[in-house]
Order: sequence, then structure tokens, then C-alpha cells
Amino acid sequence: MDFTAAAIAEFLKGTVEGDPAARVSDVSRIEEGKKGTLSFLANPKYEKYIYDTASTIVIVNRDFKASKAVAPTLIRVEDAYESFAALLRLHEAQKPRKMGISRLASVDASAILGKDLYVGDFAVISEKAVIGDGAQLYPQVYIGTGVKIGEGTILYPGVKIYEDCEIGAHCVIHAGAVIGADGFGFAPGQENNFSKIPQLGKVILEDHVEVGANTTIDRATMGATILRKGVKLDNLIMIAHNVEVGENTVMAAQTGISGSTKIGRYCMFGGQVGLIGHISIADRVRIAAQSGVTKDVNEEGALLQGSPAFEFSTYKRCYVLFKKLPELRNQIIEMERKITPSGE
Repeated sequence: MDFTAAAIAEFLKGTVEGDPAARVSDVSRIEEGKKGTLSFLANPKYEKYIYDTASTIVIVNRDFKASKAVAPTLIRVEDAYESFAALLRLHEAQKPRKMGISRLASVDASAILGKDLYVGDFAVISEKAVIGDGAQLYPQVYIGTGVKIGEGTILYPGVKIYEDCEIGAHCVIHAGAVIGADGFGFAPGQENNFSKIPQLGKVILEDHVEVGANTTIDRATMGATILRKGVKLDNLIMIAHNVEVGENTVMAAQTGISGSTKIGRYCMFGGQVGLIGHISIADRVRIAAQSGVTKDVNEEGALLQGSPAFEFSTYKRCYVLFKKLPELRNQIIEMERKITPSGE
């Protein structure tokens, strides 16, 4: 990475305020800025750092108004956060791409391999698997029988894809993720034991899905567990059997979705959100961190918090009372003492 402020502004369709020849070769957080690096300011909470950062260039929103002198060259754009992300994507795309199939990989003769692949050491591609052009399988990836991997998809070290699952094009699955393990299906017996219910379905990830490290997505009992186009999952998430997640929905770490739940499009779940099984969530629903959802959410665009979760503004009013409960209890006890005659 080596760009001038003028070149960056041209790429981002922004305007330069300062030295257009200012040059950067790396990026840094604005609070840890160094000479020769590029930073951004999007959150007003971080404005204080722009006045003493050592960063050479800072990307800011067009409407940013400095309260005092700013030393770095500024590039003003419509959305500083998205613009910075676009630059990082450009930088990532310029990195050398891994190519070739390791002689230490195990590739079944019946597998169908696309062009321009990377298959790392000790990766396993099982019989009748189909690997799309440009896919990258890092060391110790396991591809089960009949699995389909789309064009340009990246599987990082230790990813396991069980048999018959389908991964779309340009997906990213991070280290340790397991796609297609059995759903948690057991039938209670008469002697307090449990009999396993065979899990005969599969998992389907549509295009441009990203799955975080050590996340697990279970295969369906019958049919398919489905993540629609553009879904983004953080690390350590559990998606149970027969769940369907609508397109462009995002979930933060340690979220757990129970079986047969249907989630709409463009939803946002904070960390440690939990949903019980067999419920439906409308489009554009937002659920705050550590909330538990126990019933259908039918209102599109609802904002929920709590366990069990309910409407956010109502939760905030209730929380004020939760915090005061010990104080209120003491007040009630004191009032009882005053109104109760002595000796009774």
C-alpha cells in the first residue's frame, strides 16, 4: 500500500483538505496514529484524537467541523467508515494470491476441480466434491462427499464441510468452523434414554456469506438449513438444524439460534442473543446484546432488548426501575414501619 492523498481522494470521490501529495504506506487507528499512516474518523467519540494524532492522512465525513487546528491532511467523503473499508478491500485485493495444489493434500479422483485453485497441506477433498474456479482451501480443510464449493470461496485452516452441503460463490469461512454437523435431534425413550434421530438434510450457504471462526451450522433433519445471500456471522455462533436466515442479516459473537427458526432479511443481532426454536423474525429486526427471544417478532424493523426481549424504549424505562428496586424496597419497609401501630 503506497498512495498519495490525491489518489485516495480520487478513488473515494472525496476532496483533499491539506497536502494532496501527502503519502501513506500503512493504516492505523486514529488514537494510535503514526507518520506515514492513514486513519479515519467516523464516530464523534473519537474526535479528540484528530487534534493530536500523528497520522499523515485522516478520512472524515464531509460535514465534519474541527473545533481547532488539525495537522493531518483530511479527505472529506460522504461516509468515512465505508470509505475506509473500501480502501482496506483495495489493499487486500492487491496481496499476492495463493495458488496450486499441495502434494500433501488428499484429493479423490472423482472430485471435480476448477481452475486457479489453492489447496493447502493436508486438506482433504472427498469423492464427488465440486470445487469452483479460484477457490482457496487452506491447510487441513476437510471437504466431505458430494460437497459443492462456489467460485472464489475461501476456506481458512481447519474448516470442516460435511457431506452434501453447498457453499456459494465468494463466501469466506474462517478457521475451525463446522458446516453440516448433525442437528441436535434425539427422541426420548421409555427408560429415560434418548434415541438419535438421523439428520438427513444438508446446509446451503448462498453467495457472499461470511462465517466466523469456530462457528457451527447444523444440517437439517430433512431439507436444508439455509443462510441466504450476504449473511455475515461473527465467531462462535451456533445455527441449529432447519434454521433459515434471510439475506444480509448480521449476527455478533456467541449468538445461538435454535432449530427451525426463520429469520428475516436485513436483521441485526448483538452478541449473545438467543432465540428459541420454531419462531419467526420479521425483516429488519434489531435485537440488542444478551437478549432472549421467546416468541414470534412480526413487526418489521422492531428494536428489542431484554430476556425475554421486548420493545427497546419500554425496556429502558423498566431498567430505570430495576436499578432502583433495592432502594424502593427499603422505602416500602420504612413506610410500613411508620403506618403499623407499635406492638402489632
